[in-house]
Amino acid sequence: MRGFILFLPAILLAQTPPAKSPAATQPAATKAPATKAPATTGAPATKAPAKAPATAPKPAGPPPLTTDEQKEIYALGLTMARSLQPFDLSPAELDILKRALSDAVAGKPAVELNEWGPRIQGLATARGARVTEREKAASAAYLAKCATEPGAVKTESGLVYREQRPGTGDSPKATDTVKVHYRGTLVNGTEFDSSYKRNEPAQFPLNGVVRCWTEGVQKMKVGGKSTLVCPSDLAYGDQGRPGIPGGATLIFEIELLEIAPAK
Repeated sequence: MRGFILFLPAILLAQTPPAKSPAATQPAATKAPATKAPATTGAPATKAPAKAPATAPKPAGPPPLTTDEQKEIYALGLTMARSLQPFDLSPAELDILKRALSDAVAGKPAVELNEWGPRIQGLATARGARVTEREKAASAAYLAKCATEPGAVKTESGLVYREQRPGTGDSPKATDTVKVHYRGTLVNGTEFDSSYKRNEPAQFPLNGVVRCWTEGVQKMKVGGKSTLVCPSDLAYGDQGRPGIPGGATLIFEIELLEIAPAK
């Protein structure tokens, strides 16, 4: 699916040079001699008070979403926007998408879909590689910074582990099932998942998740809270996931609530 964002087209105003005043074009000999204004008596003239500059009215915001159907359609737009993330589109390119939608509705497309549609996958591949390289560059700098923070430990795998609150219980094994509360973010602070927002802890076998979790949660004790900074090769690699770009380093805040031994 594709998402579209509406943009107003730019309006270019042609600038013309100011016309010369008639006085500037007259020969010097034909100019009338300057006359001195007669002196005035009495009180000096006073300037009229300056008028306050007029303020432009603020543009009205979009109307609120008041019905369930409006919110569902809005959610559809969010889904479309998420599906477009791998294409790394600029505002101008998003404007082209808006134009394509309008043209398609009007039945007047500017290009043949049968000819250009098959090339979309190639565009996705090229743009995805561009996003991945950019994410890896940002992630390398972020990982290096996190590794120098007080209490941080960088393991041989590249995981950066930092304990926020020590636990007092047991530590899980890779074969155990754990119950946790967690929050996951990208290096720019964007949250992509949270059990806190769902108001329900997550439970899963520790050897059935990303390698970063399998390694990092085994360092925790029940009741403790830690931060795991996971390089992409310990998370979702170059492929990424919806809402997670390829090559992205992920940051998890995790509370270990319980351990259920393997059956």
